[in-house]
Amino acid sequence: MVATATLAVLAWLLPDFRIEAPSGDSPTQIAVTAGYGAGAFGVLSALVWPLLVRALLLVPALVLGALVFFLNGSLLLVALDLTPGGRGEVTPVTAVVIAAVMSAASSATSTALAVRDDAAYGRRLARLAGRRRRRAGDPPLPTSPGTVFLQLDGVGHDVLRSALTGGSPAMPTLAGWLADGTHRLTAWRTDWSSQTGASQLAILHGSNHDVPAFRWFEKETGQVMVCNRPSSAAELERRAVARTGCPGLLATDGASRGNLFTGGAEQSALVMSVAAQRGKFSRSRSGYFAYFSDPANAVRTAWSFVAEVGREIGESTASRLRRDRPRIGRGGLYPVLRAFATVVERDVAVAAVVGDMLAGRTAVYADLVAYDEVAHHSGPHSRDARKVLARLDRSIRLVTDAARYAPRPYRFVLLSDHGQSGGATFEDAYGEGLREVVRAGCGLPPVSRGRSRRTGTEARAAARSALRRPERGRRAAEEAECEGPRSEPVVLASGNLGLVAFPDIPGRATLEEISRRSPGLLPALTAHPGVGFVLVRGAERGPLALGADGGEHELATGRVTGPDPLAPFGPGAAAAVLRADAFPHTADLMVNSAVDPRGGAVHAFEEQAGSHGGLGGPQSHPFLLSPADLPLPETPLVGAEALHALFHTWLRLGAPEPAPAVPEPAARPPRGRAPAA
Repeated sequence: MVATATLAVLAWLLPDFRIEAPSGDSPTQIAVTAGYGAGAFGVLSALVWPLLVRALLLVPALVLGALVFFLNGSLLLVALDLTPGGRGEVTPVTAVVIAAVMSAASSATSTALAVRDDAAYGRRLARLAGRRRRRAGDPPLPTSPGTVFLQLDGVGHDVLRSALTGGSPAMPTLAGWLADGTHRLTAWRTDWSSQTGASQLAILHGSNHDVPAFRWFEKETGQVMVCNRPSSAAELERRAVARTGCPGLLATDGASRGNLFTGGAEQSALVMSVAAQRGKFSRSRSGYFAYFSDPANAVRTAWSFVAEVGREIGESTASRLRRDRPRIGRGGLYPVLRAFATVVERDVAVAAVVGDMLAGRTAVYADLVAYDEVAHHSGPHSRDARKVLARLDRSIRLVTDAARYAPRPYRFVLLSDHGQSGGATFEDAYGEGLREVVRAGCGLPPVSRGRSRRTGTEARAAARSALRRPERGRRAAEEAECEGPRSEPVVLASGNLGLVAFPDIPGRATLEEISRRSPGLLPALTAHPGVGFVLVRGAERGPLALGADGGEHELATGRVTGPDPLAPFGPGAAAAVLRADAFPHTADLMVNSAVDPRGGAVHAFEEQAGSHGGLGGPQSHPFLLSPADLPLPETPLVGAEALHALFHTWLRLGAPEPAPAVPEPAARPPRGRAPAA
C-alpha cells in the first residue's frame, strides 16, 4: 500500500513520469495502475535482485554500491512495462530517482511497523539473514549459550569509560549494561606492538610471536610484511597455526566477520587473510551478498555513504576553522575511505553477525573499525570520534535486539584490540621525519620529501580488497621505500614505533656493528627529544634500551645506568620490550617515540593525529566488557595471548560437553538490553 501511494504521488509530482493513458484516467484507474507497478517492482526486487547481486559479486563492493540506484531504476522500467495498457511511462534518469525513493519508503515503513510488532521485526531480521526453514531430519539446534565477540577497533579503556559516564553518555546501551550489572568493564595491556595485526592474531590464533610491528622488513626475503596486506595476513595466520598446533578460537562452528584473520572459522566474510586466495575469494565476499541482497538495505547504505562523505567534509572544515591541534590532512580520497569504514563495513558486518546468531552459530567474532579510522585522522578524544561511538552503540543495540529471535541464547563480549594515543606527529613537532634523522646519523644525504606521507590506517587495505585492486600495486609502492643501495638502512613506521634495518648485515645487527659502521647514528637517535628509547642488541650484554643522557636499561639483568629510558612508559614496559627482542624479525633498531607522562601524548612516525603501534599513553590499554558471570583471572590481563586463553575457557563453559552443569540462560530481556549470559 505504501509503495502504491508513493508511486502515485511521484507520478503527480514529476513531469516526465506518468501512470495513466494519454487521454487521462480516473483516480481509481490511476490507483490500480500504481498498484500494478508497485507490485511488479516488489516481485522483481524479491526475485531478480538477489540473483543480480550474486552475479555482481565479481564487481567491486564500492562499485556495487554505486550500481544500486541504476539497477533499481532498471527494475522499475521493467515493472512499468508490465502495467495494463502500457500506461507506465518514465525516462531512465527519473526511474532511478523513483526506485530510490520507493526503496527508502518501503524500508522506513517496514522498520516503523516492526517497532510495534516483534513478530514482524523478527521476520525481517530472519529474511535479511537468509535464515532457512527447519526441515525434517535436521539435527537439533543447541540449547547452550553461544558467544558473540564484538571488537571495537582502537577504543581505549579511557575513551570507553568516558563514553559511558556523565549525564548523557555517548553509548547509552553499554552504559545500561554496566548500570544493571549484567557486564563489567576491565582494562588489559597489549604487547609492545599495540596494533590490530598483533592483537587480533593472538586473540584468534593464540600467538603473535614474531609480529614486531604493523610492518617490518624481513632480510632473508627482502620483503616488507604488512599486517593488513592479504598475502602477509595469510602468512601470519599460517605461522601462528604452525606454532600453536591449534586452528583457532573459532574452529568449532564459528564465524569470522570483517577481521584480518579467520580464527579457524569455516564461515568467514570480509576477512583479509583469505581475500587473496582464489578458491576462497567469493566466500570472503559473501557478506556483501548477504547484505546487498535486500535492495532496501542497499539503498539505505548508499545514502548513508553519501551522507558520511558530506559529514567528513563538514567536520574537517570545522576543524580547520577551529584550528584544532594536532591536525593532519583529510582531503583526497579520505572522505570516501572514512565512509567505507564507518558505513559499508559496519553495516555488512552487523548484518553478518545477525545472520550468524539466527543460524545458531557457537562463536562469532567481528571487528567494527569505524572509531579507529576516524580517530587516526581526528584524534582519539575528538568530537568527531565521539559521534562515531554513538553510532556504534546503535549498531550494538541492533545486534543484541536480534538475539531474542535466535534459536539459542547468546552472551555478548565487547573488547578492543588496542587504544590510541594522541599527539603531534614526529615530523610536525620537529620538522623532520624519522627517516631523515636516521640518514643524517648515518652520514647519508637527505631524500626527497616530495612523496606523500603514509597514514597507515587500516581502512585503505579493506577498501582495496573490496575494490578487488591487485595487491602487487600497493605492495610495490610500499617496498619502493626500501629500494636503494643495500648499505643504506631501511626505515619503516608503525604508529609511534620506528624500525631500522641494515639489509647487508646478515641476521640481527649488534650495537658494536652499528657503532662501527655509523658512529653518529645511535647518539643522534637517543639525544633526539622526540625519541623515548631505542632497542638494540649488544654482542655481550644482550638487549639494551638506550635513552637520553646516557641512560641504559639492560633488559636481561634489569640493571639500569643513568636515567631509566623505560621509566616514562610505566610498569610492564621492560617485559614487553624484552619479549619482542626475542622475535626472529625484530629490527636491528627499534625506535619508540617519547611520551608525555602527564597526558600520554606521543609522536607518530606516520601522518596520524591518533596513533598506536608502540608504547606510550592510552594505546597500550584497551578494554574488555564481559558478562558479569564469566570468570576473570585474579591477575591483570597482560598481552593478547592471555585473552585467547581466557576466551577459550569461556567457550568451554558454554559447550554442551563435558557434563558439568551450565547455568540456565536468563530470561530474554526487554528490547535494547543485552541478554545476560
